[in-house]
Amino acid sequence: MESLVAHIAHRDRARLRVLHVDIDRRTDLLERFDVRDVPTVVLVVDKKVVARIDGRASAPKMDAMLAEHLAPVAV
Repeated sequence: MESLVAHIAHRDRARLRVLHVDIDRRTDLLERFDVRDVPTVVLVVDKKVVARIDGRASAPKMDAMLAEHLAPVAV
């Protein structure tokens, strides 16, 4: 899944920022975002969690989550 996230981060760099969290060092974020599975993808918009995927995800599932919550990039 790491390569999928890296691909999305590069492809959509104009409309989102991807952060990887070291769960051993940032246990505060595990609690804040209620992370129970690894991997977990949390989509935050305007400082609010709007979507999440717990566990592994496919590219279509990630794309659907992003399309629902992020504006398309203007060409």
